[in-house]
Amino acid sequence: MAQARAWQRMLSGRRLDLLDPSPLDIEIEDIAHGLAFVARWNGQTIGDFPYSVAEHSLLVEEIYGQLDPRPQARWRLAALLHDAPEYVIGDMISPVKAAVGGGYAALDKRLAQAVHVRFGLPPVLPPSIKARIKRADRISAWIEAVRLAGFTVSEADRYFGDARAAGLEGHALTPRPPAEVKQAFIARFRDLMARCETV
Repeated sequence: MAQARAWQRMLSGRRLDLLDPSPLDIEIEDIAHGLAFVARWNGQTIGDFPYSVAEHSLLVEEIYGQLDPRPQARWRLAALLHDAPEYVIGDMISPVKAAVGGGYAALDKRLAQAVHVRFGLPPVLPPSIKARIKRADRISAWIEAVRLAGFTVSEADRYFGDARAAGLEGHALTPRPPAEVKQAFIARFRDLMARCETV
């Protein structure tokens, strides 16, 4: 019986093994392209374009920088890449993740570690940094839920926490074309990498 294929060919020509991902097979252009075409909220958002994971990642990185009084470039980079595995495994909404169970989490973890190593981050982030990125992620989810996904403020408070407590709920969101978001993601990545290299 033939073994099922567990790799995906990227536009860069790389073959990424999903079960044993190598950092050498990860390219930022593939990540940016994939994330720019993956819709958040299963596409159930207002606007002429889907609100992509790349756009979400840019927002999380921005919020992370606002939450940390002295943000280091490497941790801002980690915030930008916090959903990088979704360039190959997609963005599952939380109820589906709960139904699928531990297999998805294990796959996500392996891919995240390979991405981190590829771009000079520790495979496992320090708990304090991970918690701060998670807080930025939840604030972003609150903003997206209210501005784009049709949630009431009370619903968003219940599921994502109250972003108003951090004073960051005022972000205006306008979904952009994937090609534009891809370029913005790559530009921000390059800026953060350059800052990391000068430290």
